[in-house]
Amino acid sequence: MTTPPPAAKRSRRPGIGLRLLAAQAIVVITGALTTTAVATIVGPPLFREHLHRAGVPANSMEEVHAEEAYGYATVISIGVAVAMSALVALAVSFYVSRRLQRSVTEVALAAKAVAKGHYETRVSPPNLGEDFDALAVAFNQMASRLQTVDSTRQRLFGDLAHEIRTPVAVLEAYIEAIEDGVRTLTPATAAMLRDQTRRLVRFSDDVAALAKAEESSFTLSPNMVDMGNVARRCIAAAKERYDTKGVALRLNHHREMPALWADEQRLAQVLGNLIDNALLHTPAGGTVELSCAYHHDRVIVTVADDGDGIAEEHLPRIFERFYRADAARDRGHGGAGLGLAIAKALVEAHSGTIDVTSAGPGRGATFTVELPVASGIDAPVTREADR
Repeated sequence: MTTPPPAAKRSRRPGIGLRLLAAQAIVVITGALTTTAVATIVGPPLFREHLHRAGVPANSMEEVHAEEAYGYATVISIGVAVAMSALVALAVSFYVSRRLQRSVTEVALAAKAVAKGHYETRVSPPNLGEDFDALAVAFNQMASRLQTVDSTRQRLFGDLAHEIRTPVAVLEAYIEAIEDGVRTLTPATAAMLRDQTRRLVRFSDDVAALAKAEESSFTLSPNMVDMGNVARRCIAAAKERYDTKGVALRLNHHREMPALWADEQRLAQVLGNLIDNALLHTPAGGTVELSCAYHHDRVIVTVADDGDGIAEEHLPRIFERFYRADAARDRGHGGAGLGLAIAKALVEAHSGTIDVTSAGPGRGATFTVELPVASGIDAPVTREADR
């Protein structure tokens, strides 16, 4: 078996410039040969026939001189034509190949830069036609998407580290204090340690739930669901927490609503996340209202509060995982920035939409969920593993 030569020793294939020049040369040579053949085989008899029709005697000196002049003119014409064609072909090939090579080289260098992690790299459209411009646009879209993914990844790792570090640091400090005899394991200390471990468990559950929701690897068990009953249960579950903080929680339910074909537990999870988020950002003395209505074959659920509100620049990203309009404040409240992302994924799994509006900081926020009465979920289809 022969060993293939090293890559450095392999003969390089001709570049696009040489290929274009070779293609043009083939066309020019083919045209020259065709013209020469026609002028040699077809031209003289036709020229001689016209001379005879014009009254020039056959085999006369006039005929001989005329044919010599014709042959000389033909050679000169073909030679000049071939030379000019070759020059034009060379110029066109050089111009086109230079433009193509510049564009291809730019894309190649940009691809190498992206491969090294420089996702901000972009290429300019070469203006060589729709195909090449589409390639440049596609490359820029790819680089932009990679830049977004990398930015999200970096933020994700940072947030994960922070969310895990805080409760772990508290646990470590208290355990060391107990071991050193500085503190004793009082009921209050045990309750605090339990809260920190629950925070870790809740965080891990939220991360797992979000991963499953975004990958559609969770179970949907659809049934006929009364949205009013789901809303009342969520209100009851959150009532104690709201009373403890001093925030009023109200339900405004439209009594004539059709049942939904949906997963009741998942819808309860959506409403629970929205209600918890509203409590997180509503100060004592504030009000949160959960409303259910029916309009144009869609059930509309809104969770409105008069709390912190959201600045306009944060609205488009509020449903991104780990995104916080005020990171320091949310971390102080214990939020991991996952509840809204989970809610969005679950609503979209029910062929619905979720949106948020706010008049600005300090003026509250309203989250709106719209679900079609005839949902896109087929009963009793499931999606792999449940949470």
